[in-house]
Formats: sequence, C-alpha cells, structure tokens
Amino acid sequence: MTEDNRRGRPRGPEKAAFALRLDPKLLAAVRRCAAAELRSVNAQIEVLLKEALGRRGIPLHPDPHAAPDDDAAE
Repeated sequence: MTEDNRRGRPRGPEKAAFALRLDPKLLAAVRRCAAAELRSVNAQIEVLLKEALGRRGIPLHPDPHAAPDDDAAE
C-alpha cells in the first residue's frame, strides 16, 4: 500500500517524469496561475499544455486508424 492510498486518495494514472527547464519569469507566472486556481505547478503545466494542444486541434489520444500526417515525420 502506498502512502497516498493510506491517506484515502485514489491512485491516479501513471505519469511520465520529464525534466523541464523554464525561464524563471515564465515559471513565476505559472506558479501565480497555479496558486490562483488552487493547483500544483505540475498540474497547472498539464492544464496549460492540454489547452494549447486543444487550440491547435491536436488530440491527446490520436485515432490509431487515421493516416499519419506528412508533417509528423519532420
């Protein structure tokens, strides 16, 4: 049993660890945004990335039957 389960929290989806270097001013802005929305910085970055991908029309789970884009190889 993990410590999170002992606290009664449901186990979330698996997450990939990824080192990210950010400009300090950008990180400060993300921290402010996260605090205003009562999220962790990590969760806020995920929200911002999902919103940006959505605006570009990029699905999180691509259709496996769709033909690959010509641009994807570049």
